Amino acid sequence: MSTRAVATVRLVQQHSIVVLIALLVALAGLIEAIRPGAVNANWVSNILEFAAPLGILAAGQTLVVIMGGIDLSVANVATAAAYIMASQAPFGVTRSIVAGLFVGVLVGLINGVGVAVFKVQPLIMTLAMGLVVTGSLNVYSQASVRTVPGVPAVIHTLGSGTVLGYVPVSLFLWALLAAVLIVGLRGTGFGRLLYALGDNLEATRLAGVRGWQVLLTNYAACGLLSAVAGLVLAGTVNAADLSLATVLLLPSVAAVVIGGTSIFGGSGSYSGTIVGALILTVLNSVLTLLDVPDAVKQVLYGAIIVVLAAAYTRVLGRE
Repeated sequence: MSTRAVATVRLVQQHSIVVLIALLVALAGLIEAIRPGAVNANWVSNILEFAAPLGILAAGQTLVVIMGGIDLSVANVATAAAYIMASQAPFGVTRSIVAGLFVGVLVGLINGVGVAVFKVQPLIMTLAMGLVVTGSLNVYSQASVRTVPGVPAVIHTLGSGTVLGYVPVSLFLWALLAAVLIVGLRGTGFGRLLYALGDNLEATRLAGVRGWQVLLTNYAACGLLSAVAGLVLAGTVNAADLSLATVLLLPSVAAVVIGGTSIFGGSGSYSGTIVGALILTVLNSVLTLLDVPDAVKQVLYGAIIVVLAAAYTRVLGRE
């Protein structure tokens, strides 16, 4: 990588929010150029509505990546939480929501035990758990679900309802979670521990920090956020099927990487991930206007991850 390219990447890292917002505006301008009049209040409302599930899913991913890990089960957990929530709806809305969220916490705890206690590599542990969740969900659907599960009205309102005609209801939930994460990561002892563990696990261990407890809690939080994202997504599309959130796995990682969180851990912020999720949602809108197939979109998301990860790696290697 040339010196100029390294300087450019470093500039993006140091002023990531400004650069990312500029990119977001540029993409919106591209849509307006392709289809004049498309960028309006209704379009902004739709972008925020569809970005909310991805942004919440990427929130959990941000937490584990800050610690130098990754969670490849987030999409499977989101799907399972939404499907179980919908299948339990006939027994009461409260029961269905609790059941869906419980799935997320349970899988997160299992991931945390595998990574923190048994020292399984995060990629392997979460990939395996994703397969276990999907297989178990298929068995559950065949054995216990007789009809296509319907989404409760309150979840549908949460996912696709609006206030004053344009403000998505899901935006309020996303904003609340974002505020908790942004303040929690920078302003609490637990948040600072995540950065410290991601930067140097051995040093924190020697300092007396019980890293396995932080890891366990972090993966449980990631599972919970994944479940919340699944419920919001089910409400957005008003359906819960066995492949509901599958397409969001790569975007959840891409949003984190685009937002400037280091894949090596120790640095990053959820505010960057928020803008990353918005960029990917707008980019998806551009690709849809251009009639690009979903398979090509997945290739593009993968390429974004590889290119940015490689660029950041080269920059870190020169520092």
